Amino acid sequence: MYKKLFLAMLLAFTALPFYAKAGVRVMEKRITKQEADFYDGVSRLLQQHVVNGQVKYKALQRDETKLDGLVKQIAQYNLSAASGSEKKAFYINAYNVLVLKQVLMQYPVKSVMDVAGFFDKQKFRVAGESLTLNELENKKLRAPYQDARIHFALVCAAKSCPPLLNKAYTPKLVEKQLESQTRQSLQNPDFIKILPKQKQVQVSEIFKWYEADFLAEAPSVIAYINKYTSMLIPPQYNTRYYTYNWQLNEASN
Repeated sequence: MYKKLFLAMLLAFTALPFYAKAGVRVMEKRITKQEADFYDGVSRLLQQHVVNGQVKYKALQRDETKLDGLVKQIAQYNLSAASGSEKKAFYINAYNVLVLKQVLMQYPVKSVMDVAGFFDKQKFRVAGESLTLNELENKKLRAPYQDARIHFALVCAAKSCPPLLNKAYTPKLVEKQLESQTRQSLQNPDFIKILPKQKQVQVSEIFKWYEADFLAEAPSVIAYINKYTSMLIPPQYNTRYYTYNWQLNEASN
């Protein structure tokens, strides 16, 4: 009996490559209409209104109906059968889209810091839950994933934020996209300012506000940055934080 069971298991295992070559999907999650509609819609909107990581808010304001459609999708999105990667991609996109929506709710505005409760009071429906932007970031992304790269994907509508990706993060590509976005940010000399004469590196205050997230993945801020840069920063350099520029990340027309 055991011999027959072993042979049956062996045949099933060796048949997998055949079915894969024949075009048969083996244990592959199908993309639902909900996923396709949402991620395609996010990409189309961002590709039209994001240039070099900055946002064309005036043009976006004229296209607000499409943005409102995405806000509605975010409210109704069903995550009951979602994988970890789908939830991760969804919540990143939801954060960035809802930041854009809230900016337009106050536009024209010079800075989101001029809007009371922008991050901790204004609530939106997100997959059936009522959440502020801070709750979305902390409860749905930071806590469950403990992935410091998320800080280079979430864009809070400020000049000192990492650049906004001009397409959606998708469940299939989210890990590669986070890796790419982190490398792009940390190799940007305007974001990480190395001053060899002073033996100093000036970094974004993101590294101060979320220091614990970075130190969970590296022994120091410099060590974390060095994981993603080709030009290594000497570990003995002093670390300083430059003042965060909260001016709106509006693209110049």
